[in-house]
Amino acid sequence: MSAEYATFGLAPAMRAGGLLANGDHQVHRDFVDFVVDGCPLLFRLSDLDAVSPLASDVPPAIFTAQVRGLLLEAEAPLPAGRYIVYGCPECEDLACGAVTAVIERDGEDFVWRDFAWQTDEHADLERNGYHGIGPFRFRGAEYRAALAALLDGASPGARRRVLLIGARVPLAKPAAALRTIGIGADIAETTDGVPADELRAYDAVVFGRSAGAGQRDAVLRAFADAGVDVPRVDGSTPAVPLLVARIEHALDRSPRERRRLTDLTAHGDAAEVEITSSCRVRLTAYRVDRLSRTHTHEVFDAVLEPGRHRVPLEAKAVRGEAFVVARAAGTVLVAAVGR
Repeated sequence: MSAEYATFGLAPAMRAGGLLANGDHQVHRDFVDFVVDGCPLLFRLSDLDAVSPLASDVPPAIFTAQVRGLLLEAEAPLPAGRYIVYGCPECEDLACGAVTAVIERDGEDFVWRDFAWQTDEHADLERNGYHGIGPFRFRGAEYRAALAALLDGASPGARRRVLLIGARVPLAKPAAALRTIGIGADIAETTDGVPADELRAYDAVVFGRSAGAGQRDAVLRAFADAGVDVPRVDGSTPAVPLLVARIEHALDRSPRERRRLTDLTAHGDAAEVEITSSCRVRLTAYRVDRLSRTHTHEVFDAVLEPGRHRVPLEAKAVRGEAFVVARAAGTVLVAAVGR
């Protein structure tokens, strides 16, 4: 079989969760993505909200089975030697749709070919094939070493956890929202007496409105003493969906080159977004009025090509204190609207 060699690697990735303006929510998922020739394979699929089978929240036995399947040490789960490469981030039902490919061995090499969108047991390559993707030929030693490292404990860590500091009652709704989308959330007034190992388990700290300067400094010192450079989020906003988006923004510590959405700015009558690969981008504006009521406006929802794009903002959507949230597959960014 002829196909040029491609490099194969793995990298941590996430599908950001959140509370959407229409009342729906999407679950936060941490997973391992496939990196082909230095670029996440998912980026080649322009408008796809999906995760690989190598997710952090699946039981260890299932995770191991998925890895062994990719190593061709187990029978293919679908006819014609097809394996699921990306699936629905909300469930495991093939009916929701999945990207599949034939994975086979050719001598010492591994080959991924005939990528397709599949919603039942049989793929229709003529109608649903990804004709511009692959085939990819991977050197066996490199391919096996990357996947075998996952079996040696290099799998993605446990689910994300966030510590909210402040009065319990006003932080109860944000904590419940975070748990709903799959992020662990604990509330505390202080970190006094909390063991360093427990502090290291948190991926971000959120300071509520009631947390004073001294309280914040003491918490940050505790994290520093535990050897943790933890992202911090101002949790004083009254809009829970906006706060959740800011937390997701803080949780994404992936390298810039591994993100689809890399920059967001908002000034007066326009927002600017920068993306690295073709994908669907959604912009939502949150405005807080003088009575601390939140007004939500859907600003933009379309597929954009790589580059920097300017999106007009209506004055009524960003009057007063306002923020813009940008979402693309796997990335959430938040920017205050400047004047």
